[in-house]
Amino acid sequence: MQTIIEQAFEQGIELRKRCSKEMAIPLKDAARRMIACLRQNGKILVCGNGGSAADAQHFAGELVNRFEIDRPGLASIALTSDASVITSIANDSAYKEIFSRQVEALGTAGDILLAISTSGSSPNVLRAAEAALGKDMQVIALTGKDGGKLALLNGISTLLNIPHAATPRIQEMHITCLHILCSLIDHELYGETL
Repeated sequence: MQTIIEQAFEQGIELRKRCSKEMAIPLKDAARRMIACLRQNGKILVCGNGGSAADAQHFAGELVNRFEIDRPGLASIALTSDASVITSIANDSAYKEIFSRQVEALGTAGDILLAISTSGSSPNVLRAAEAALGKDMQVIALTGKDGGKLALLNGISTLLNIPHAATPRIQEMHITCLHILCSLIDHELYGETL
C-alpha cells in the first residue's frame, strides 16, 4: 500500500511540474478566449463523461456562482446535468448525440464549448465539438494521453492536453487546469483573485 501511495504522489508531482511549463501558453489562450466570449455576452457550454461530467458541472458551477471572489454570475451551462434531456436523447436517438443535440439547441455563434475527454476520443464529446464548430462556436478541448480524435479535429481553437497515460493523473490535472482558468477569468474580468 505504501508503494501505491508514494507512486501516486510522485507521478502527480512530476506531471504537475511538466504541465506548469508546457500548459502555460495554451491555458492563457483558453482563458483569453473565454474572457472575450463572456465580455461579448456569450456563454460557455461544458461536456464530458464520468469524472469529466463531474468536472464539467464543477467548472460551470464555479462560473455561474463564484470561484474565489464575490462577483456577478458568468454564463455557463454543464450539458451533463439535465437527466431528462440526456435520457430522452439517448433513448430516442443515440447516446453519442446527448451533447451535440444540446449544443444545437443552446449554442450560438460566438459561444464556447469546453469539451472534456481524458482519452480525447469520446464519441459524444467529439460529436458535440463537431456540432459547435458547425454553429461557428469556438471549441476548447481538455484531453489526455495523445489528445485523441479531438486533437485531430479541424477547427479546434485551443487544445489543453495532459500528456500522461493514466486516467487518474489526467483527471487530477484537468481539475487543476479548470481552477487555473477560473482564476484567470476572475482576475481579468474583475481585477482580483485571492
